[in-house]
Amino acid sequence: MDLLKTLVDKGLRREMPTRDEALAVLATSDDELMDVVAAAGRVRREWFGRRVKLNYLVNLKSGLCPEDCSYCSQRLGSKAEILKYTWLGADEASKAAAAGVAGGAKRVCLVASGRGPTDRDVDRVSKTIAAIKERHEGVEVCACLGLLSDGQAERLRAAGADAYNHNLNTSEATYGAITSTHTYADRVETVQQAQAAGMSACSGLIAGMGESDADLVDVVFSLRELDPDSVPVNFLIPFEGTPLAKEWHLTPQRCLRILAMVRFVCPDVEVRLAGGRELHLRTLQPLALHLVNSIFLGDYLTSEGQAGKDDLAMIADAGFEVEDAGTTTLPRHRADALAAGSCGSHATQADGAPATETGTAGGCGGHGGGEHGGGCGPCGADDAPARQPEPVGATAGGTKAGDGSHADLVSVRRRGAGTDLPPNA
Repeated sequence: MDLLKTLVDKGLRREMPTRDEALAVLATSDDELMDVVAAAGRVRREWFGRRVKLNYLVNLKSGLCPEDCSYCSQRLGSKAEILKYTWLGADEASKAAAAGVAGGAKRVCLVASGRGPTDRDVDRVSKTIAAIKERHEGVEVCACLGLLSDGQAERLRAAGADAYNHNLNTSEATYGAITSTHTYADRVETVQQAQAAGMSACSGLIAGMGESDADLVDVVFSLRELDPDSVPVNFLIPFEGTPLAKEWHLTPQRCLRILAMVRFVCPDVEVRLAGGRELHLRTLQPLALHLVNSIFLGDYLTSEGQAGKDDLAMIADAGFEVEDAGTTTLPRHRADALAAGSCGSHATQADGAPATETGTAGGCGGHGGGEHGGGCGPCGADDAPARQPEPVGATAGGTKAGDGSHADLVSVRRRGAGTDLPPNA
């Protein structure tokens, strides 16, 4: 296909595809799917080889969020039967992180539900970062705490946070349909605050909420403009007890097309396969490794993931290798820009090459509020039902709500952080 040749050439030059080209990737047929995966895989290998970075989530504070994000199991008014607990202590959180590091994770993502941290919360997280880095010298730590106030990004950076995650989630045009208690602009501002403080910015999306192809392209183009080092791609986990519980729009094939489109638009960025991969990709998960270069190991925030040992086996069986602690994740041009205090560049000149030396790695990819968002509000707020935004319409290229449901595969997390049971890592 001429389209794919054009996209590969642009990806190798770090050149922006057109909007029509990105839409065309999402519109390809199932007969063309393997060609799409192969083309995007060539771009992935140019910048990241066959390495897969492992990341590990620690849910520092779960549930009872005052924000009304429709996708989130921790939202105000959620009836999802998830774990609910207040802040983990630094030692307990550090022990939880140790399980992920022992399983091969080189980044620990510290996530807390809530609209955003108080100054006291920043102190708590700072102590947790110190405890983790004392146990594991060189481990990367990403914070995902919601909307930041003035000076908080700088305090987290000074405490040792390498990155900050806050996802845009969906297009600006449809954002009000999923959340009413904060704005799309609030999210953009928090990512920019993290970048200005010298942290590696991580921001991504959630697919499967009823958005159109145009919405998906819009949010990915907005992310490219924002220029995070890491873009986590979440697929909606339709938790019972949330407004989007009946939204089953995704097929494994559509998920692969979405990942390929993200790779073409963000060729040299750490693209992370995040929440919902087991649920929607199912047996096609290994194919996604040809498109992404980063995944989460084990469980998520409020749902259980694939067994950690199965993640490792999948990577090996697919012919990839786990990225070790001594390897820089980002291509050299992005790693150098980050180390110099900037947020990286998507410039069109082809001066980058896959980096293999030890250095600053970029990106995170928490799924903040629930499995997907980026923090919402103080834990313990009034849990009365909030006004529930109307979900947007059916997804082009997917299934209609209620069709193809795999609700039986949604498993609420009952182990690891906040419990007495060992974690899955």
